[in-house]
Amino acid sequence: MKKLPKFFLSAAFAATMATSFSAVMAATPPDTLVQAWQIDDITSLDPAEIFEFSNSEIAGNTYERLINYDPKDVSKIYGEVAESWTVSPDGKTFTFKIRQGKKFASGNPLTAEDVVFSFQRAILLDKSPAFILGQFGLSKDNVKDKIKQSGPFEVTMELDKAYAPTFVLYCMTSTVASVVDKKLALQNEKDGDFGYNWLKTHYAGSGPFAIRDWKANEVVVLERNPNSDKKTPLARVIYRHIKETATQRLLLEKGDVDIARNLNPQELEAVAKNPDIKIQNGPKGTVYYLGLNQKNPNLAKPEVRQALKWLVDYSAIADTIMKNKGEVHQAFLPKGFLGAINDNPYKLDVAKAKELLAKAGLKDGFSVTMDTRSTPEITGIAQAIQTTFAQAGVKVEIIPGDSKQTLTKYRARQHDIYIGNWGADYQDPNTNADTFAANDDNSDNAKAKPLAWRNAWDPGPLTAKTRAAVLERDAEKRADMYRDLQKAVLEDGPYVTFLQQIEVIATRKNVDGVVIGPSFDMNSVIQAKKN
Repeated sequence: MKKLPKFFLSAAFAATMATSFSAVMAATPPDTLVQAWQIDDITSLDPAEIFEFSNSEIAGNTYERLINYDPKDVSKIYGEVAESWTVSPDGKTFTFKIRQGKKFASGNPLTAEDVVFSFQRAILLDKSPAFILGQFGLSKDNVKDKIKQSGPFEVTMELDKAYAPTFVLYCMTSTVASVVDKKLALQNEKDGDFGYNWLKTHYAGSGPFAIRDWKANEVVVLERNPNSDKKTPLARVIYRHIKETATQRLLLEKGDVDIARNLNPQELEAVAKNPDIKIQNGPKGTVYYLGLNQKNPNLAKPEVRQALKWLVDYSAIADTIMKNKGEVHQAFLPKGFLGAINDNPYKLDVAKAKELLAKAGLKDGFSVTMDTRSTPEITGIAQAIQTTFAQAGVKVEIIPGDSKQTLTKYRARQHDIYIGNWGADYQDPNTNADTFAANDDNSDNAKAKPLAWRNAWDPGPLTAKTRAAVLERDAEKRADMYRDLQKAVLEDGPYVTFLQQIEVIATRKNVDGVVIGPSFDMNSVIQAKKN
């Protein structure tokens, strides 16, 4: 990798920024945005592997995708690395013209060869997000034939079916569609890994910011990419891992950080009264849910699944623990997506839950464990649910852990109940239908592992209905198909969906231009500035 300019922070200074609580730092540098955020979910910086919230946001500010969309109006799709595109008459071949003149942070030119490499690499590595591209019939065996360079700045992608064009394009906006510097990645390749082990902790993109440093559970440092055609007002952005919300608030009030990301409702209410601080919020395409593992014989009973949906005090959670940070929402598609319904049929009804448990042969209740990420919000939600479940005799043991611990257990379907929040990977309704309502193979060694698989649920005919919905080109007919899927999952699915997120951040009053996007990877600091 070519040397980055001298204005890049040293790792030592980054560490100092991450750990210093000295009053000397009471004013952050005018060209630097410092954020306090819980970022312990970061497991990799490789776009072919990124599948968590924090690193997806970081990738959105540091890598460019083939296609993108306006965060203020998601219906407005535009080319980012692609200049334009065409679709063949049979609907199965997309041809993308690549913008000329782009460069990676390394100084290497960005060409069609890099786009082809990036997409083929994602399929061949076959990490978690590869399914987003794989759902078009792309596999390790055929990807080199299906995705080809047809000119120095032209790429063709052949699909197995004539999918709804917007479905294809929205998938090209996902993190896994980020364009990686082929030359740099292969310079760091070992044993044919396409540079994977190196890219887990390094950077090879063309975005407005470059990743300068990552220290796990400590700090991520972004620096302005001097080779980008998008010039950022700020020279750098620093994400400090600050787990405790009270510490985040203190640092924000002192001026040691410019943004606090995880303040609870009470802290937000308090800092809103400070004339040096302002509050910013925006709706997210993220839903909170309980995943009920169908390997647990009690949770596998339909009456039990129904009973638990009547044992959550949805309004109380939204009005207290998640006040101003979420609203009651029980369908798997967030509001704002094609076909999303806002039916919220469930409420806390202990008597109805007891009737259902009795029908399941569990009139005295049962015991169960619940895996929870150790954040104040998730812990508070878990305790609230523990209390209401107990009213019907369902005794919950809460098992706390950090994000990596709980996710690893959940992805191995070794949980009983898991509290999760699911953010859309792209802005098409299939992003959630494909994971909540479809499961092609429920065996332990299945290749595809959507949320239905994680919870060991075979949705039966819903899988085929989900697959049919992506082929429907009539938007209203397609919307009706997703409405039907949501109603079916609401009735019988192994999820208790209870909330749609509203993301709230607290910033110093001199900070402008931070965008809270509809998806977790669309939060942007590219135009952020300090007055």
